[in-house]
Amino acid sequence: MEEENGGVVVQSLIETVNEIASISDYRCAVKKQYCNLARRLKLLTPMLEEIRDSKDSIIPQQTLKALVFLKQALDSAKDLLKFGSEGSKIYMVLEREQIMNKYHEVTAKLEQALSGISYEILDISDEVKEQVELVLAQFRRAKGRADATDVELYEDLLSLYNNTDDSAKDLAVLGRLSEKLQLMGIADLTQESLALHEMVTATGGDPGENIEKMSILLKKIKDFVQTENPNLDAPAKEKNVLPSGSGQAFADGSHKTPAIPDDFRCPISLELMKDPVIVSTGQTYERSCIEKWLESGHETCPKTLQKLTSAALTPNYVLRSLIAQWCEANGIEPPKRPTSYGSNKTASTYSPAELTKTEILLHKLASGSLEDQRSAAGEIRLLAKRNADNRVAIAEAGAIPLLVDLLSTPDSRTQEHAITALLNLSICEDNKGSIVLAGAVPGIVHVLKKGSMEARENAAATLFSLSVVDENKVTIGSLGAIPPLVTLLSEGTQRGKKDAATALFNLCIYQGNKGKAVRAGVVPTLMCLLTETGGGMVDEALAILAILASHPEGKAIIGAAEAVPVLVEFIRNGSPRNRENAAAVLVHLSSGDQKHLVEAEEHGVMGPLVDLAQNGTDRGKRKAQQLMERISRFFEQQKHTQAQAEAHIQQPQPSAMANSGDS
Repeated sequence: MEEENGGVVVQSLIETVNEIASISDYRCAVKKQYCNLARRLKLLTPMLEEIRDSKDSIIPQQTLKALVFLKQALDSAKDLLKFGSEGSKIYMVLEREQIMNKYHEVTAKLEQALSGISYEILDISDEVKEQVELVLAQFRRAKGRADATDVELYEDLLSLYNNTDDSAKDLAVLGRLSEKLQLMGIADLTQESLALHEMVTATGGDPGENIEKMSILLKKIKDFVQTENPNLDAPAKEKNVLPSGSGQAFADGSHKTPAIPDDFRCPISLELMKDPVIVSTGQTYERSCIEKWLESGHETCPKTLQKLTSAALTPNYVLRSLIAQWCEANGIEPPKRPTSYGSNKTASTYSPAELTKTEILLHKLASGSLEDQRSAAGEIRLLAKRNADNRVAIAEAGAIPLLVDLLSTPDSRTQEHAITALLNLSICEDNKGSIVLAGAVPGIVHVLKKGSMEARENAAATLFSLSVVDENKVTIGSLGAIPPLVTLLSEGTQRGKKDAATALFNLCIYQGNKGKAVRAGVVPTLMCLLTETGGGMVDEALAILAILASHPEGKAIIGAAEAVPVLVEFIRNGSPRNRENAAAVLVHLSSGDQKHLVEAEEHGVMGPLVDLAQNGTDRGKRKAQQLMERISRFFEQQKHTQAQAEAHIQQPQPSAMANSGDS
């Protein structure tokens, strides 16, 4: 059995080194260090092959343990090198210090693993032993050594981010950056966009300020490159594009249309998406397809069959950009977004009779008659719910300011109609800005505080819909919406709690709103929702906690709320998404505060983490790995400290007689 285990471990080591050898094209910011690391690790292959082919096939238990530790170190190195080859170039410059700290951690782990192997008892040649000793010596010399960084590259990125004009200085900086970062063609720019998209996905929708900064920088570089090179990539790609732009033509006259990536297809139509939007379950669809689905009376997500908590559709700007870049890279004309929200479409599909009816309703809204206002607001509410053309026509007719005025009416039924009409109108992307510009947010907040329960629920849903536009997150947060949302989350009906939670989640994606939510008392409310009977709000509560834990105030309050045992229980028994979010919260809590690690370990977190690292979502696996490494590192340090203390106690102490001397 021991022989079999040893053979499996050695073979897996050889495969890992071979995988490392296949990684290439490291980013410029880390190229020197990562190339050196990969080259050193390739030199381990002869040793591993000799161990595998050795006549003495039984590996001693102690050596086997050392080889298992080497496998863990090589896996860490492989992940590091893979990111160095595929990760964001901009990120590696801006976060070079963090990247290099990780690099030194990995090299120290490798050095420790190689030092722990007893080469004398292994059946390997002297030549191979010398080679391994050379690798070990190189790791020891490299440990802690700081290489000179490209300061100009880092400063150029910061200067570009902070500078808002298009000065000649900016053009010079952009030229240097695109050349040094090797972002000169469509393929390079697409790969960088994909790398940033992966980082956004890995954060569970909470990109943070750094990734937002990187996206802005990439857009500036991309605009510069495309302006400077209008025929970008023409020699390689455009010569092969069909006149129709529908595919690629080859010398023999045959045509080939590249396969559309599954992520770019609408799950309903299976066609390339033109206007991708996200529904409340997180799935993305073509806007026209999902709108037809919703207008047919469906209240579930077509793909997951989960009940939709809101009818709001959030534009998926990242995916739209990726689709456009993929089309460019493959010589296909990028899909044009439908113009159903423009005035031309409205004029051609909205009949004169319907326009006249809308004008009559607006006249009633503006009248002083409470009954007229109530009935007109109710009819507009229903019309706006019916279809996209109605939403455009009603907004263009001037209904939004009149509905906003009715938010402060003392008549509860009229108020309900007005807020629900605004909610339905806000489904149209172009109407979101119009609603905020009409000064609706203070009125919506008023309804959220003082309205009937139905009105409060719809006010929360409206804030969620409006907050999908990033600048609206700032406006809504600054106008006092967060405290009443927290109140609704605490005391609302189940639907009200869901609406409040989705709005809070979206608002707290903006860093400036996280502190407001914490100070409004959202953390104790979320902790209550995690432990309430039925657990109907667990998904939302953990998702919000995972965002708030990245904020210093949020981290402190969550830590003080005795959250660790609850989080451990969800890591053990929760749904895949809840396990992932619980682990994400614990990662933030344990950053710089080891008492939470100790508490988590005392509650038996290691077993569930091992399972999560093997069977969880991709993000869940990463979070579990982070936590296991931290716990392991902490207890190793504890052992080392304890050993030092014991060694000190065992040292012979000078006797009192020896110190007294003769008087």
